[in-house]
This record gives sequence, structure tokens and C-alpha cells, in this order.
Amino acid sequence: MNPVLIGYSFLALAIIFEVLGTTFLVKSEQFTRLVPTLMVAILYICSFYFLTQTLKTIPLGIAYAIWGGVGIVLTAIIGLVLFKQSIDIPAAAGIALIIGGVVVINVFSTSVGH
Repeated sequence: MNPVLIGYSFLALAIIFEVLGTTFLVKSEQFTRLVPTLMVAILYICSFYFLTQTLKTIPLGIAYAIWGGVGIVLTAIIGLVLFKQSIDIPAAAGIALIIGGVVVINVFSTSVGH
């Protein structure tokens, strides 16, 4: 299997675990509820594990930019859907710029083979 594809698969898992962990931050109520707090810790550990596996094939700056950018977008969506949080126009514009940055990295960067 292509090492870069494996790297991006690990990155996808890192993003999923990070977003789930961040979602449980709300449920932990500032770490006052045991089970959600444990879930935060477990999910973040899983996320960082898969992020370290990603770094075998994808440069740190590229992996972290994608991890952070996609994580921000997914977390904002979860905030909208699950927690009924609103996003104003400047926040939506900022999120659109983040998406644009992730697209630019993936389409135009030669730092990692696609």
C-alpha cells in the first residue's frame, strides 16, 4: 500500500479522535464529570498516537495544518448541530479561509507526494 495513503489514513483517524475528544470537552463540564473527562483523555491520546504515525510520511507542518484546519471546521459543525451554537459571518468567513488553506496545501503543495 502507498505510504502516503497510509499517512493520510492515520491523519484522518487523528482528526476524528481529536474532534470527538473536543466534543467531550463540552460534556465534561470543565472536567467535573468523570466519564466525559476520561473520554477526553482517551480520545486525545488516540489522536496524538495517530498523528505521530502520520509523521512517518507527511511533514510536520503539513500534517499539523491539515489536522488543525479540518479539526476546526468539523468542531464548528458539531457546535452548530449538536450544541446549537451560532456562527456569525466573520466566523464563517474565517472558517472558509481555513478550508481554503487546507485545499491549497493539498492541491498545490509539493511537500508530500499525492
